[in-house]
Amino acid sequence: MTPQDLTAKALILSLISSTDTDRQMIGSLIHAGALFDIEPATMRVAATRLLKDGLLESPERGVYVPGRKAQALTRRVQQWQDVASKVVAWNGDWLVAMTHHLGRRDRRQLRTRERALALFGYQEAEAGLWVRPANLARAIEAHREDLVGIGADATMPVLRVLEVSAPDIGGWPGLWSAQALETSYREAISAMTESLKGLPGLTVAEAARETLLIGQAAIRAINFDPLLPPQLGNQGLFLEMVSTMRAYNEAGIECWRAYHGANAPSDA
Repeated sequence: MTPQDLTAKALILSLISSTDTDRQMIGSLIHAGALFDIEPATMRVAATRLLKDGLLESPERGVYVPGRKAQALTRRVQQWQDVASKVVAWNGDWLVAMTHHLGRRDRRQLRTRERALALFGYQEAEAGLWVRPANLARAIEAHREDLVGIGADATMPVLRVLEVSAPDIGGWPGLWSAQALETSYREAISAMTESLKGLPGLTVAEAARETLLIGQAAIRAINFDPLLPPQLGNQGLFLEMVSTMRAYNEAGIECWRAYHGANAPSDA
């Protein structure tokens, strides 16, 4: 994530999905927006639009929490610290999600469906056939409910396949680039490690800004990771990235507390 990519909506949703700050005052959101040169009026308009879209709720004036449409996805994002408990040893089985009957005319639902599948590490092996290793800890019905909860179609079937005879099944492991994933883990670990070394020399505003950008990029990488078994990817390095992010998250929380504490905004 770069400052140029960070819109007012993205910043609000990022802060709302934080495990430390899932209840946000409008003054705090505006204060955060100032770090990225986002005008107060722009932050207010973005919050209003997110309310209208059901992604935010306002239990009282000037206070925002995740909305009904965002609650399942927010919970999913907040679970990044427990990612190691989500996988089990892989015995070679595959999970297969079938979407060929769901249609592609509703572009919004198509994007939502494919985001849900991507968040659980699925790749499209062929049109309408999405696959991933069956190394997830959740039972298949609970897993399907998780997919539906974050936007997949309620009528989408998910199968656990023990034996497959198909011309292209030998290529399924190659749907994920283990080398590219490993490179991304090393880059994220390096970015967080170097940032931790430099934080003491930054102003409170600079530190808050940097930890949000680097931290959100790392959390996104964790949440979108396919959680490949060791047979297909470097699971050990992935878990090292998660461990590094735990330490970085603690530092980031302290930086944001310092930033808000330095010039406490009005929450009116």
